[in-house]
Formats: sequence, C-alpha cells, structure tokens
Amino acid sequence: MDTKTLSNAHNLKVLYEDNHLIVINKRPGDIVQGDKTGDIPLSEIVKQYLKTKHSKPGNVFLGVVHRLDRPTSGIVVFAKTSKALPRLNKLFSEGRTKKTYWAVTKNVPEQRLGSLTHWLVRNQKQNKSYAYKKEVPNSKKALLEYQVLKRLDNYSLLEIDLKTGRHHQIRAQLAAIDLTIKGDLKYGADRSNKDGSIHLHSRSLSFVHPVKKEEITFVASPPSDPVWNACL
Repeated sequence: MDTKTLSNAHNLKVLYEDNHLIVINKRPGDIVQGDKTGDIPLSEIVKQYLKTKHSKPGNVFLGVVHRLDRPTSGIVVFAKTSKALPRLNKLFSEGRTKKTYWAVTKNVPEQRLGSLTHWLVRNQKQNKSYAYKKEVPNSKKALLEYQVLKRLDNYSLLEIDLKTGRHHQIRAQLAAIDLTIKGDLKYGADRSNKDGSIHLHSRSLSFVHPVKKEEITFVASPPSDPVWNACL
C-alpha cells in the first residue's frame, strides 16, 4: 500500500463505527469506488484505515452501499460485514433512509420553502442528467423538498430533503430552476471552485441499523472554506 493511501487513511473523518458498518465524512474530490481514472478510491482508504486500526492480517471486507459524486462532500456508509451489506443495500434501494443535503446556490429561490418534481434523463456519455417538467421517454421521476436556511451576499444556503435517489438529482433539479450550485460548471455555474469541489454536501442521514434494528442518525460538518464557514 502506498504512502498516499496510508496518509489519507490517517486523515479519514470517521463519524461512526461498529462491528457492522463505518460512516465517513467524505472530502470533495474523493471517489467512493474505483473508476477509469485509476485514482485511489475512498473504499481502499477505509480498508487501509480498518486494517491499521484493528491490526488485521490479510484482506479487509468492505462493502460499498451507496455513492456520492466526486466533487460532493459528506456522509458515506460502508458495510464491514457480508451480513450487513445486503441489508444496507436493501435499505438504500427501497428508499428507507432519510437524506438531507446542504447546497450553496448562486440565486435565491422565490419561496423560502418549496418542492420540485422533474423527470430526469441520464446521458451516460456526458455523465449528466437532464431535467424535464413532464414525463419523457427513458425518464425517471425525481422529487425533492427544499428550504432556504440562510442568505449570504451572493449566495443562498438551501437544505434539501431528498425523496428519490436519481443520478445527479439535486444538481440537475436546482439548475433547472436557475439555482446553480456554486462551482458546478457541469450544470451551469459561471466558474469552478479552485479545488474542483462543488458546494453540495450530504449533511445528515438516518436509517434503521441493519443488525441492531434501532434508528441511527449521522450529521457531517461541511468542508472548511470561506463560503461554507459563512453558512454555519
């Protein structure tokens, strides 16, 4: 294992760990699972963390349950056992989780509280989703609710309650109503953030523990930068 992975494992922000799962506050820029870039994924960094922390010989089991977009930050859950993995997969695929996101947007919504319904079409080649007001071929219904938490000089902080889990859902739906997320060039921002991040953060997540059967909730702080810090 290279020194970069070891150092990343050392700097990991662990929100929770028990025998069955581990919850991480992901930094923007980390990929959750390996892809064609060949960059070290978060899953490998977490494996190294567990191997070192628990002095485990041999391979460490770690199951990827869900993903966050690379430029996004916040809560990511991994399964530590083959017993927990299918149960967690089922929870997420059936939508039995409560997910709340924070987004910093360029414009201010007309209403402080609102809900959005669109039909999203994913373009695999562009790795982008397009939002339509009506159902179109190959589209999937996307629902979210939002409220304005804070207004800054040039931006708004929105809290988003995600009702469906579609590809790039928040990014595409907010862009469709002219609320582009700060730094999100792909969805219409006028400039990128220096570190390649976007101001979208998985803030809180609740679900019933797959083994203990009790409800658990996690809350993750956003990255430290002048705009996020002004939101807190």
